[in-house]
Amino acid sequence: MKIEERSFADIAIGEKAEMSKTVSEYDIYGFAGITGDFNPAHINEEAAKSTRFGKRIAHGVLSLGLVSAVLGVKLPGPGSIFVSLNSNFKGPVFIGDTVTATVEVAEKNPEKRRLTLTFAVVNQKDEVVVDGTAILLKK
Repeated sequence: MKIEERSFADIAIGEKAEMSKTVSEYDIYGFAGITGDFNPAHINEEAAKSTRFGKRIAHGVLSLGLVSAVLGVKLPGPGSIFVSLNSNFKGPVFIGDTVTATVEVAEKNPEKRRLTLTFAVVNQKDEVVVDGTAILLKK
């Protein structure tokens, strides 16, 4: 993947970018190992059977990681730094789901060099699993 840094001036309101990923068991165990979040809903199939979802789910923040990847690599891309992130978790992500994170530039503040972007992560059924807004500084 080619990663190009863009200037603040070259980013337009309404511009969009996206990335997709199929969530694997490896992703869930890897995320648990990195973060220390070993909640049985994510890593224990027997325990997860008793949850409202009936089987293991991915960590919600794993979907936000895909949003972070779009923001850091594609739009606004390298040279951008998070100021804030507001997210709404709307549904589960299961092992084998393919999720797509899409971000869109909603506002530009040239004085502060800040961008406000909206985002949504949808599964292969086009169901929104998380959405929200992010504010980033862009050099």
